Amino acid sequence: MDAMADAISATVATTAEQIGQPSADDGAKRRQIIDGARTVFFSDGFDGASMNDIAHAAGVSKGTLYAYFDSKEQLFETLVREDREQQAERLCVFPHDGGDPAALLGEFGRRLVEMIMRPDTVAQVRVVIAAAARFPNLGRAFFDAGPRYGIQRLAEQLERFVKAGKLDIADPERAARQFINLCCTDFHKEVLFGVIDSTTPSVIDAAVDAAVAVFMKAYGPLPAAAPPPD
Repeated sequence: MDAMADAISATVATTAEQIGQPSADDGAKRRQIIDGARTVFFSDGFDGASMNDIAHAAGVSKGTLYAYFDSKEQLFETLVREDREQQAERLCVFPHDGGDPAALLGEFGRRLVEMIMRPDTVAQVRVVIAAAARFPNLGRAFFDAGPRYGIQRLAEQLERFVKAGKLDIADPERAARQFINLCCTDFHKEVLFGVIDSTTPSVIDAAVDAAVAVFMKAYGPLPAAAPPPD
């Protein structure tokens, strides 16, 4: 009886693969498809990528591909959201006690610039920009899972510094946006437009240090009030 059940299960799994239905290895297969799609999208762009090419790169049948994703747009949106969420989570790792604002901002700024300069990040941004005019949801997915998430998490950390008396900020979200823009300076635009391929750690350090200095000058804690005269 057990042998018959095993045979039936194997037949069902094989048939599911043939007709493009998810089988027991759903998570692994989905990741396999997304990894294949990333290769094709980054190489050919959104318009140049085809579901046939993606299926070939992922090593799955076209039927299997459509069992997981209804369209190329849905597949790319999923890829963008997952990639950006993972990057944002790694970027926004803050110590529980907060520590020193200048030191924390310096570490955050360096991680941020290094991330936006990575070739895979640049490739993804270029593909999203090219597709966003016709598919605005792709642009929103990219922004929500990446920049917006990073801004919100940094704003939360800045608010904790305010409550601890370490910073003087009326609008933490605006301050978070300002700091991120200070760190990026022209790096992001230059790499997006192909003006530069990369830069040196010393240049990144100098840019981030300057951003921290400007930020602390604007939002450092107010000086303690002088004691009343005797």
